[in-house]
Amino acid sequence: MLQTLYDYFWWERLWLPVNLTWADLEDRDGRVYAKASDLYITLPLALLFLIVRYFFELYVATPLAALLNIKEKTRLRAPPNPTLEHFYQTSGKQPKQAEVELLSRQSGLSGRQVERWFRRRRNQDRPSLLKKFREASWRFTFYLIAFIAGMAVIVDKPWFYDMKKVWEGYPIQSTIPSQYWYYMIELSFYWSLLFSIASDVKRKDFKEQIIHHVATIILISFSWFANYIRAGTLIMALHDSSDYLLESAKMFNYAGWKNTCNNIFIVFAIVFIITRLVILPFWILHCTVVYPLELYPAFFGYYFFNSMMGVLQLLHVFWAYFILRMAHKFITGKLVEDERSDPEETESSEGEEAIAGGGAKSRPLANGHPVVSNNHRKND
Repeated sequence: MLQTLYDYFWWERLWLPVNLTWADLEDRDGRVYAKASDLYITLPLALLFLIVRYFFELYVATPLAALLNIKEKTRLRAPPNPTLEHFYQTSGKQPKQAEVELLSRQSGLSGRQVERWFRRRRNQDRPSLLKKFREASWRFTFYLIAFIAGMAVIVDKPWFYDMKKVWEGYPIQSTIPSQYWYYMIELSFYWSLLFSIASDVKRKDFKEQIIHHVATIILISFSWFANYIRAGTLIMALHDSSDYLLESAKMFNYAGWKNTCNNIFIVFAIVFIITRLVILPFWILHCTVVYPLELYPAFFGYYFFNSMMGVLQLLHVFWAYFILRMAHKFITGKLVEDERSDPEETESSEGEEAIAGGGAKSRPLANGHPVVSNNHRKND
């Protein structure tokens, strides 16, 4: 049964053009070709990334935060209360007015005390400024190094300048060590992001981030074993070109350098729009959708790859909307909150919460993937 499923999954007609088999991609005459088995190394490498990240955040990002005078706000902790804690864990973090009154009777506290307890309890669950800075520092470091390495891998290749050469001789295209390591490191990093997403800072676009990471992992994996490597290296470098700008804007924002943060964010927005909404659909997608059909009839792998590219493109449009909205607020000076994160609640908001019915009307707005704020608190 398992062997049958294995044979069907690796059926050449699914992943390769007509009249080609996996035997055509076996190493010979000193030429090395991509193999699915090469990807096994990415899982232990992902775990290695998590270990490196831990020590980087501890011994690099944390001292850097201290140099930038990034300090934690003192948070008042909610006193232990089994009744309120049970509601918080099972029913919701922002009780409505009727629920506040019920909880007041059950706990023996006043309505104002119940609202204060939930406000403090929500603040306890919010990630600290240091945690957000360390995470941004790690991603900035990786994306910057990955972008430089990616450009070094592809800038001297003929298909970087003439995209028709991406498919020249496909799929009989051998790989070189620089392409191998570029792929393995990028894929390992995205595995590590997926592994750590539950413990990382959670944003309003949590589900979209999961979809992005999964789609990216599938795309990188498929493009490797189906030998879409030339297109794959272009796509990865294109994505890395703006990500490090976003993470650096976050870092300056956490450090309270608002003008620097805003300026970098505007640059990031421009680069993101050009790379994700212009170059990617009109150059890269055109390259992967149109040019292959000049060489061979469409097959399942062709449709699969471009479908996953379509998913990523939709996510880019989704995030671009919020980026442009935030960029407009930066320019007009109307930005007051990071819409992607829950704002820190203070004791001064107590009266407003009482009027709003336990905070039911004062919930923060939702937002998309790569957004920073103009405040000292705060992509991807």
